[in-house]
Amino acid sequence: MNSLFRKKSIDKILADAASGYGDGETTGLHQVLGVRDLTFFGIAAIIGAGVFSSIGKACFDGGPGVILLYVFTAIACGFAALCYAEFASTVPVSGSAYTYSYVAFGEIFAWIIGWDLLMEYAIGNIAVAISWSDYFTHLLDSAGLHIGSWLTMDYSTAHNGFSEATSLLASGTSLSNLDASLLEKYQAWTGAPQIGNVRMIFDLPAFCIVAFITYVVFIGMKESRTLTNTLVIIKLAVIFLIIVLGAYYVNPENWSPFTPNGFTGILKGVSAVFFAYIGFDAISTTAEECKNPQRDLPRAMIYALLICTALYVLLALILTGMVSYTKLNVGDPLALIFEERGMKFVAGIVAVSAIVATASVLLVFQLGQPRIWMSMSRDGLLPKIFSRIHPRYKTPSFSTILTGLCVAIPALFLNLDVVISLTSIGTLFAFVLVCAGVLVLQNMPDRPVSKFRVPYVNAQWIGIFLLITALLLTAVYAPEHFMNCFTTEGLPMLLFWLVAVWVAILTFIRKYSLIPVLGLMSCFYLMAQESHTNWLRFLVWLLVGLSIYFLYGRKNSKLNIHKK
Repeated sequence: MNSLFRKKSIDKILADAASGYGDGETTGLHQVLGVRDLTFFGIAAIIGAGVFSSIGKACFDGGPGVILLYVFTAIACGFAALCYAEFASTVPVSGSAYTYSYVAFGEIFAWIIGWDLLMEYAIGNIAVAISWSDYFTHLLDSAGLHIGSWLTMDYSTAHNGFSEATSLLASGTSLSNLDASLLEKYQAWTGAPQIGNVRMIFDLPAFCIVAFITYVVFIGMKESRTLTNTLVIIKLAVIFLIIVLGAYYVNPENWSPFTPNGFTGILKGVSAVFFAYIGFDAISTTAEECKNPQRDLPRAMIYALLICTALYVLLALILTGMVSYTKLNVGDPLALIFEERGMKFVAGIVAVSAIVATASVLLVFQLGQPRIWMSMSRDGLLPKIFSRIHPRYKTPSFSTILTGLCVAIPALFLNLDVVISLTSIGTLFAFVLVCAGVLVLQNMPDRPVSKFRVPYVNAQWIGIFLLITALLLTAVYAPEHFMNCFTTEGLPMLLFWLVAVWVAILTFIRKYSLIPVLGLMSCFYLMAQESHTNWLRFLVWLLVGLSIYFLYGRKNSKLNIHKK
């Protein structure tokens, strides 16, 4: 049992990095990234399709008060970012939360979080690729260039749309009276070529963008950096244009009522808003390609998070200030508000920038996942081929190609709604473990000197106070909440309260630092907001990963080999 929790010391990790991980050579990765590049990577990963689409639904549900959710989510992510920053400064190697968990909790937790990160990056990029395809095809349609619907849609969506349309047609509805979206699905199914009884329906643009991004990532970090910086500059310029132009048309009366649907309405946007913040953690996977990772990684994470939060809040205020929040439940809210003002050229610019934004997100996550594969392989938990570095391009070649295939092929066939929620829960789980890991790290004897540490604030009594306050406020203002915790859907929230009590007790006994505790609990709270269905899917994924670990990783671990 002890072997499951065997840890890799910080000194050992740093020594392995210096020696080329026992391979008799340096890692081979190019150290070309500075703090500006890393900040741009963070912005590229965070600001994606969400700023052009899901922000509208969040504003519709929560009204102008949705900015409170953006601020709360930013604070939760900020706590996690500070914890990531401390680990990145202390353990400046590739691997992100996987490596950090190896130090703090041991091998079994490292495998779990590594496997979780692989899901997070892969599923996240599948969602991004599908979103990119939607924006790209809509832009082509507006320019008079139409691609057959069977080449831009997943099989399930087309089949379900065909079934629904067929039922409506059978009841007397004419084809011309079908909803435009439903008609498109119907035509995708009926117009698709067949091989036997199988209709050839797939999302070709999604596959193509993943293939292109994978190629860029494969040929080198310098090329990836150049493309990322270019894409970020373009989308920041567009966002600033929207804010400046929109501010002129803001009507403050649209901000009243500020929270039309109450706090419950605001919380409806949790998944969408948190999804809009995913990404800052991905830059920690590039630690070995940074010029000064101990200094630059912490700064870049914080800079990127602050910049993106400010932009999100301003955009939400512009949206809800230009039109009533009731009009924002659309897929392209930024285009809508300017079309109503007769500025269709701005809507066109928004459409182009959405394509740019989603491509930049895709690039950063395609960079991150191969480096997780690589780190796990270096430790013996995956075959050695996963850590192979290309002799010319100095990138993890096999892992990069595998990542491309793992994203491109599912993007051909999967539905966006299925994949997007798994990204959020996987990311939050990583955040929770990193925050908890910092609590372990801060009490670790003889830890190496770090250039950045999360400021220590004794939370011994604060933790107890916050727990009691939260319980009392919930009992007074939402007493039904506790009864809901004992329903199937409420089980994740019941788990949250149990963990909250446990953490508060440990904090009192061990005098834990406040910021990691707040980061752990705020991220776990957001995680508890996910449906029990998403939890089950997440647990199934982890069980698959654990079976691989026990069949291969545990036996081949370098810690196991060295022990022998």
